[in-house]
Amino acid sequence: MKEKTKFVAFSTQKGGAGKTTLTVLAASYLHYVKGFNVAVIDCDYPQHSIVEMRERDLKLALEDEHYKRLAYEQFTRLQKKAYPVVESNTKEALADADYLLPQGDFDYVFFDLPGTINNEDLIHSLAGMDYLVAPISADRVVMESTLNYAVVVKEHIMGREKSRMKGLYMLWNMVDGREKTELYQVYEAVMKELGLPVLKTFLPDTKRFRREQNASRRSVFRSTLFPADRSLIRGSNLDKLVDELIELLK
Repeated sequence: MKEKTKFVAFSTQKGGAGKTTLTVLAASYLHYVKGFNVAVIDCDYPQHSIVEMRERDLKLALEDEHYKRLAYEQFTRLQKKAYPVVESNTKEALADADYLLPQGDFDYVFFDLPGTINNEDLIHSLAGMDYLVAPISADRVVMESTLNYAVVVKEHIMGREKSRMKGLYMLWNMVDGREKTELYQVYEAVMKELGLPVLKTFLPDTKRFRREQNASRRSVFRSTLFPADRSLIRGSNLDKLVDELIELLK
């Protein structure tokens, strides 16, 4: 067990903000490309999207010759197993993480959390995170909801005596076009006013973020067994995001 395993969550109130996808992309890139040891606790009951994704990924890796070979080559080269994905809920999340930690030398444990903040178990789980990253998009409804969420977390959870949270960062996600527009600058000024730091890296709105490992497609983007394919990373900013997170989440 690492002395300083970081507990991290991509967290927001809005569904469809891409937090589950971001969790998988970051975890896989850190574990399979960057050489860190990672675990994922899937607390998003009852969907458990990451647990289900791992089951689909494994099935394909066992049944499809291409992925079977890919998995064999990767795990032989890396000399490490796939990262654990633990099915949990907000009540058991931190206890499940504590149970998992002695079993591996983990650098990061990612938690996929549900969005409803009026839940005592979720508040307890959030207070147990070292870092939160809140994905935002330049849509007024999403923006207002996420800012409210972030302010509540900052004022009522981060400031708690028993909270271990060291940082809360906003992440521009689903950015339309190559560049951010004036609208983004207006929103960034608001976030600065609220004392909410924004990550330098932004993620473009691109279909590849929804591209899963499957039998008909050979290049993978979103998978729990493989990192995003290099050809698909270009222009996605995933590599830049992970590098920025490594620097910040210390």
